[in-house]
Amino acid sequence: MDGQQQVVIAELGATEQGCLLFADITGYTRYIGETELTHAQDVIADLIETIVDVITPTFEISRIEGDAAFAFAPSGSVTAAIVMDTVDTTYFAFRNRLRDVAHATSCPCQACVRIPTLDLKFFLHEGEYAVRKVAGFTELSGIDVIVLHRLAKGTANSVAGGNAYAVYTRAIIDVMGFEPTELSLVSHTEEFADTGPIEVFVQDLEARWVAEQATIAAEVRAEDAIYHNQFETAAPAQVVWDHLTDPTKRLAWQTHVTEVLPMTGGRQQAGSMNHCMHGADVTIEHIATWRPFSLLTIRYDLAGVEDWLWTYRLDAIGEGTRCTVLAADPGASHWERVGTQITDTLDLLIPQLENAVEGAWAARLKKS
Repeated sequence: MDGQQQVVIAELGATEQGCLLFADITGYTRYIGETELTHAQDVIADLIETIVDVITPTFEISRIEGDAAFAFAPSGSVTAAIVMDTVDTTYFAFRNRLRDVAHATSCPCQACVRIPTLDLKFFLHEGEYAVRKVAGFTELSGIDVIVLHRLAKGTANSVAGGNAYAVYTRAIIDVMGFEPTELSLVSHTEEFADTGPIEVFVQDLEARWVAEQATIAAEVRAEDAIYHNQFETAAPAQVVWDHLTDPTKRLAWQTHVTEVLPMTGGRQQAGSMNHCMHGADVTIEHIATWRPFSLLTIRYDLAGVEDWLWTYRLDAIGEGTRCTVLAADPGASHWERVGTQITDTLDLLIPQLENAVEGAWAARLKKS
């Protein structure tokens, strides 16, 4: 009997803790029910693929549930910033794809005409789940998985102000360590017969989209750069971005840095400021452009130069990434004074960044 119990436990898989994410297309049921099925299914498949392309590899897809993607990330594998950046970037990619598909078609069928009626919402929760492999898929089970799916049937849209929103449970907010008010999240309570009350915080993604569309990105162009370097890696952009921006991971390759101190509350984004410590010395970083997984521009107060503009651009090359580092001309007198030192330092650090990224990606592939 003991042997039989051990076999059953092994088949059910191990219990893990982590971040659960559910991305659900809003308006799917009505869209499918009231439009031409063949075209409608093609549109939904295209949009789901867009969602999955951004969510992975930060999250692992458990399964596709028709109009939704259910994904997870074990504890310690993602940071709070990466979780929220993934939500934002996935939503922006979804809206861009929605617009592109709608503009590209001249088909008069209702499935094509009504593409703009679709939207996207997210539900995120921190909890425990059992993992097992079923027919090549990673199947998750447990009360926290049930909670996440219950939230998708909740009433958060009543406080969201629209059909595009993200719902974070108190459990995930506590793990991320953010103060909800600093993130403009609205408090709400969901209650279900089998789960009891669940405290959640709702983010308006439509407002994020509108703000993003109004933003003019600051960027150093290659033709204007006084310093230019790049490397290519098999790792996806999400992994490179994490090493560029996460204060802890930066210490692994910026070996001259002793500490990175965020000086503004909430998540890192355009307008945030960091103090990059080099022992007793400090470099002040003002984030000018924050477009996760593609573009980071920082204004440095560095080496006697104020507001020195630097850009880190990530471009997809197959399944990997090209990371390009560009520095604006700080002025002839400044570059004559510090150019050699800056060039020597960066020519050392950039290969270290490449090595850190490659090592992290290799370790992740080995785990999977």
